[in-house]
Amino acid sequence: MPGAGSGSGPAGSSTDSVLGALADPTRRRLLELLAEQGEATATALAARLPVSRQAIVKHLTVLDTAGLVSATRVGREVRYAVRPAALDATARWMSALAADWDRRLADIKRIAEDG
Repeated sequence: MPGAGSGSGPAGSSTDSVLGALADPTRRRLLELLAEQGEATATALAARLPVSRQAIVKHLTVLDTAGLVSATRVGREVRYAVRPAALDATARWMSALAADWDRRLADIKRIAEDG
């Protein structure tokens, strides 16, 4: 799929950022917690994980940079929430990639069976 996954163009760099952010199990867990709760502060998230609040903030920054979460200041708090658009775009890229491989494998099978 042109422009996706290889770092070529905006879609590729976005997919790379999302995949890089999701490579860490703590960041995946943070996304799960935010999806369950709707929104949360770094302090509330740190209370649910065996990680310091400072480490949570660093992980949330990576997720924010990848477009996976948004940060909103409410008074003195910063609340984080999931932004599904970047994840949806990456899922579409992965689905298209899988469909392309399925087609290639079907072609190989057909050639092998015909030959």
